[in-house]
Amino acid sequence: MNFWTKFVLSLAVWHALLAPVRAAPDKTAEIGNNVVLHFVEKGQGTTVVFVHGSLGNYTYWEGQIDAFATRYHVIAYSRRYNAPNTNPAVTGYSAIVDSDDLAALIRHLQLGKVYVVGHSYGALTGLFLAARHPELVRAAVLAEPPAMNLLLNLPPERAAEGKRMFADVQRRMVGPMRAAFVRHDKEAGVGIFMDYVFGNPGAWAGMSARDRSEALDGAHEWEVMLPDGQLFPPITAASVRRIHVPVLLMSGARSYPFLGLIDVALKDLLPDCHSIVFPDAGHQMWLQHPAEARAAALDFFAAHPPG
Repeated sequence: MNFWTKFVLSLAVWHALLAPVRAAPDKTAEIGNNVVLHFVEKGQGTTVVFVHGSLGNYTYWEGQIDAFATRYHVIAYSRRYNAPNTNPAVTGYSAIVDSDDLAALIRHLQLGKVYVVGHSYGALTGLFLAARHPELVRAAVLAEPPAMNLLLNLPPERAAEGKRMFADVQRRMVGPMRAAFVRHDKEAGVGIFMDYVFGNPGAWAGMSARDRSEALDGAHEWEVMLPDGQLFPPITAASVRRIHVPVLLMSGARSYPFLGLIDVALKDLLPDCHSIVFPDAGHQMWLQHPAEARAAALDFFAAHPPG
């Protein structure tokens, strides 16, 4: 498969990811500090909470909710600044705030200990939840959490590679994105992100007008976050080592190289870590291989039953 074929297929997956919000969910939870989170709910039993990534919302999981709900009580919610939520902006917003929001949602709904499924920035949210609120988590399936600072905590044989990647992410993505959002140029900021993750300076320009519009609609979280918050808040190696929650790491062999290296660090640090790599998937393994990803998560949860 040549580069352009992979690029076109990647854009098709992003088109599915950027699908607009359908009917707004009919349930909301006021979790404190004037924050209201919209969510959908289905099924009975032990709860599985789904956490979406950047530029998305609860609809990312629409293809999974019914299947999981045959065995579990399912909650899929939109993070604080993702549609259809309309929460007031605060300073210092990051995945740490999202993890505390999720803890507040779990407590507000009296869910007890839950299973968590997170993708991308939602996986980073889940990682912080396990570190900050372990009493709420039964087990977690985390698909490529962008814990960027762990690129600086790799085994010696890959340490130099990790440092190079960390510097490159900061220089060519994080720094320019922050500068764009500080000057309120959302389109430039989203374009920088797309061009970087696709490894192609023409990625953003090559997307359809509809896809660009939907990406911009989903980028409000970055408008709040980037001027004075942290896109990738650091999580210390010591904090990760203290996570005794069982974790299944999901990776795509064709995903962005820096995420694969972060998974290497996490495998080395997490005390109870399992992993699965989808050989022909990229970062969007939940959209590219939905049945296989679901089966892996269900098997993992079955291996860690309530009790």
